[in-house]
Amino acid sequence: MSKQAAVWLNKSRRPRLEEGHPWIYSNEIAKTEGEPSPGQLVEVKDHRDQLLGTGYWNPVSQITVRLVEYGPLEKMDEAFFRERFERALAHRRRFVGANESCRLVFGEADFLPGLVVDRFGGVLVIQVLTLGMEVAKDAWLPALVEVFKPQGVYERSDVGVRTLEGLEERTGVLYGECPKHVEIEENGLRVLVDIEDGQKTGYFFDQRENRATIKPLMLGWGARSGVKLVETESENGVKRMQPINEKGNPVTYPYWDGATVLECFAHTGSFTLHACAYGAKKVTCLDISEHALETARHNVEINGFSDRVEFVTADAFEYLRQQVAARDERQARANVKVKSAGAKVDTSKPLAVTGRTWDVIILDPPAFAKTKRAVDSARRGYKDINLHAMKLLNEGGYLVTASCSYHVRSELFLETIQEAAKDAGKTIRRVEWRGAGKDHPHLVGVEEGHYLKFGIFEVRSRKEL
Repeated sequence: MSKQAAVWLNKSRRPRLEEGHPWIYSNEIAKTEGEPSPGQLVEVKDHRDQLLGTGYWNPVSQITVRLVEYGPLEKMDEAFFRERFERALAHRRRFVGANESCRLVFGEADFLPGLVVDRFGGVLVIQVLTLGMEVAKDAWLPALVEVFKPQGVYERSDVGVRTLEGLEERTGVLYGECPKHVEIEENGLRVLVDIEDGQKTGYFFDQRENRATIKPLMLGWGARSGVKLVETESENGVKRMQPINEKGNPVTYPYWDGATVLECFAHTGSFTLHACAYGAKKVTCLDISEHALETARHNVEINGFSDRVEFVTADAFEYLRQQVAARDERQARANVKVKSAGAKVDTSKPLAVTGRTWDVIILDPPAFAKTKRAVDSARRGYKDINLHAMKLLNEGGYLVTASCSYHVRSELFLETIQEAAKDAGKTIRRVEWRGAGKDHPHLVGVEEGHYLKFGIFEVRSRKEL
């Protein structure tokens, strides 16, 4: 008999393990044999004594065993981690690029539950989320350095989920040299990343491919303001297309055909950068964190977009509500003038804000629901921001909206957007519906990995159709 400790699973359990899910909860375990220490590998068997795999044990966590091998495994040594890292690297080489900054290791999806690794240029930023990976650090750290050959490795294990594993939060340099700020390239744009104080590991790679999908939204708006392309001929007989306004005057502003864009929850301004790169006329970059906007300002400056971006430090919920209220009040005043030429409009009370509208509004908020109990509240939050955003879109404009709350499932998020459209009096047409990028692979059977929902919708008023 093997000296390795073992756990037997209940006969009545749902066969999630066989369906591809590597987590085993405490209430699924019928009995244990041996005395496994926290973080140690244990064999996992079904009620018929058939070996299902091997995982690491943590009696403190509700997820008591996390499977790392669908078969026997004596130890997670350097060779084990080297093979897993090489496999993860091969996936990124195929779908992202050999040396691109991206997520290199995505926990369960790379068969390394509890370990996250992001590459920012020559620096790796890691998160250790579970006891099993904490105990195995002396094995995975040298393998990580050997396979990925970084100049430095920085730990950002300052996440509350570690407390569920009986671990303290921790940050700091694990290897080599790690500057506080690292500049990377994404879709041809320069982005500064704060690896020490930025959110999570410093940057959100999961939206990289989604950010590129906004390109078709950024041009084709000039006709709305009466600008047309007219063929003209210069003195030397060269013909070219010249934008002309309604008065017949040439338009010299190079971004005359671009969209007006509002990015809420901007963080480091990544969607703002892409909007400008794709031809936006004017972008409002909004976040509640002035620290985040400092990085966003820097990113805008180094890409040469400063003349087209304004920064607003505000709560997105409140900002959207204020703009809608001001727009409604302005419309009400206009309606009074139209209905009765002799009626007086009370303008003694000035509008608090202008009640602006945009061609494209981007909503990329942080997770609103981190537990099942928070789903109802999160849904109300998603409905609120999407409803107000739809009201602030110019007719035929586009809503770009996302949710990274795993507990708000894809169907529920889409249903929430539909409800917001109904209450806003809008008809929406879906253009894109996506998840995370290819450096965030989704292990089928692990719904927790399908956390990101991203959609683009054309928004029109029903009364205008």
